Amino acid sequence: MTRTRPGNGILFSSIASIPTWRSYHSLRRQSRFFRIPYGSSKRSSVFTGSKPFSPVMEWQDCTVKMELDVPISVAYNCYSDREAIPRWMPFISSVKILEDKPDISQWSLKYEAFGRDIEFSWLARNMQPTPNQKIHWRSLEGLPNRGAVRFYPKGPSSCIVELTVSYEVPQILVPVASALQPLLEGLLRSGLERFATFAKSNQADFN
Repeated sequence: MTRTRPGNGILFSSIASIPTWRSYHSLRRQSRFFRIPYGSSKRSSVFTGSKPFSPVMEWQDCTVKMELDVPISVAYNCYSDREAIPRWMPFISSVKILEDKPDISQWSLKYEAFGRDIEFSWLARNMQPTPNQKIHWRSLEGLPNRGAVRFYPKGPSSCIVELTVSYEVPQILVPVASALQPLLEGLLRSGLERFATFAKSNQADFN
């Protein structure tokens, strides 16, 4: 995965400071971003010996969990419907499963924070799930991220859902990302609350 971008810069949003798979110039026409120089992007030269600078990246994790008043099988089946996720996750605008590769999906994120429009896209692969226990994924290109949803039985008609989302940022911006963790945690918690309502309202369809 390439992390350097033309113009000696990386794109930084209020959620994650990570370049997307689309070009900077394409994104600039659609949204406003911070652009932070991090070093030279010149190619290596036998005359100068210069090499492109690649920032050290670090993973940031955010976990939220919630009790749902639906059976564990309903919660699992509901979350397995990836294309339905934008109906309850506030910052996910679309999820489209590739027709020829059902384990791969195209995701789009749109959100406004601190007066700035944030937009990212990425391809993700669903890893082998454990029925009624775990769904997990990792990005293939675009916004580097990975995550897991774990399901724990609470009773015959209730369960606990734990959502963990991880994303990669340059090490130099880890303090900024850490300061923004409460914002991300609030968004994920809001998503789980809406998911609880969605699962209960559509219980008959996912039983």
